[in-house]
Amino acid sequence: MPVNVVMPQMGESVTEGTVVRWIRKVGDPVDRDEPLFEISTDKVDAEIPSPAAGTLAAIHVKEGETVPVDALVAVIAQAGDAVEAGPQPDGVPEKSATVAPQARAVGAPATPAPSQAPAQMPAPAPPASVPVSPDDARRLRSSPLVRRIASEHQVDIGAIPGSGIGGRVTKHDILRAIEGGAARSAPRHDSGVVAQPQSPIGGPAPAFADGERVAAAPFSVMRKKIAEHMVLSQKTAAHVHTVFEVDFTHVDRIRQARKADYERAGLKLTYLSFIAKAVVEALQHAPILNASHKGDTVVYSRDVNLGIAVALDWGLIVPVIHRAQERDLRELSRGIVDLATRARAKQLKNEEVHGGTFTVTNPGTLGAQFGMPIINQPQLAILGVGTIEKRPVVIDDGIAIRLRSYLTLGFDHRLIDGVVADQFMALIKDRIEHFDPAAV
Repeated sequence: MPVNVVMPQMGESVTEGTVVRWIRKVGDPVDRDEPLFEISTDKVDAEIPSPAAGTLAAIHVKEGETVPVDALVAVIAQAGDAVEAGPQPDGVPEKSATVAPQARAVGAPATPAPSQAPAQMPAPAPPASVPVSPDDARRLRSSPLVRRIASEHQVDIGAIPGSGIGGRVTKHDILRAIEGGAARSAPRHDSGVVAQPQSPIGGPAPAFADGERVAAAPFSVMRKKIAEHMVLSQKTAAHVHTVFEVDFTHVDRIRQARKADYERAGLKLTYLSFIAKAVVEALQHAPILNASHKGDTVVYSRDVNLGIAVALDWGLIVPVIHRAQERDLRELSRGIVDLATRARAKQLKNEEVHGGTFTVTNPGTLGAQFGMPIINQPQLAILGVGTIEKRPVVIDDGIAIRLRSYLTLGFDHRLIDGVVADQFMALIKDRIEHFDPAAV
């Protein structure tokens, strides 16, 4: 029988969701757990899998429409079902105006009247009879994220052996292929010159004509929430920043000595892992920086729930490592990479972006010396990490080369005084510069 697809509840506090994009079209065959559509809530974007295998028979919510949790979104017709896609909402993609003969609307006649179908027209072949090449099948089984990565790097998905279910090419597969130099099929201009890939900073611009802007890019759901959140934070907190320069030379020696061991275990030993560990330890000595503000009270947290800001192509998200104080360096490293990877693949759960008590953001990956980050409400502080690079420094009246970085703490001066913030930063600096090798 037909299977109803409803708007999922992505957490206890979430009451509605916005359909951002339909990944499959009406009439498309779908497998169970294959990405069906993409939603956005106030905290997370996610790809929603199909609850059953069959054919996407009807779409009831158009792209950009917000509906409550449990609202009917689509219908999946299974083998033998008599369900036809009726008129779709404006803006909903349709595969074809032709409907498979075995599918009809519930309550409609099982077969059309003779006058409705010309006798000379052959019956459309069922989807299963259409030959699909192995390369096309593998591409269809790959997620939109994987196909986008393949398009950006001009990589032929058909040439990549998939490790996922049914030969599906996963994100890990394609990234490994890119690093290893996968077969590419770059587009060419009419002249035969290979076109260089272009990645517009901040996303593609609207169309222009005669020097005038003729189209505008509306705010996405996530961008609206980011805008509201940032403005609220600026209006709410008394932002003050303090900057410390920290020496990473000692940490770099440890990292170089142990990096191969971590890689053999499938982990990445990054500078951010050391910073996260130092932050977690320092927060246990400075509980006010791990607290939140609520009305006229300060709410202290027993656990350190560390938020790690992740930049996405479509916005910014802060997944949370809960109870970070219980994790050693290896577990923190694993948690950081896992959350960042699933954030970019839109696979985060709602609870994984809630409950943070302190946030770390890392603009230094793009070369920023330091930044002045905005506090992630209702938290009281945020740490910004600048680029880590070799710099000349004076040591014992001599010039030496050291690996150094600027760390910036943004804090709410309503509850945190400058001396407390600087004591906290001094703790982080000390733990990084004198990191215990036995803890790696």
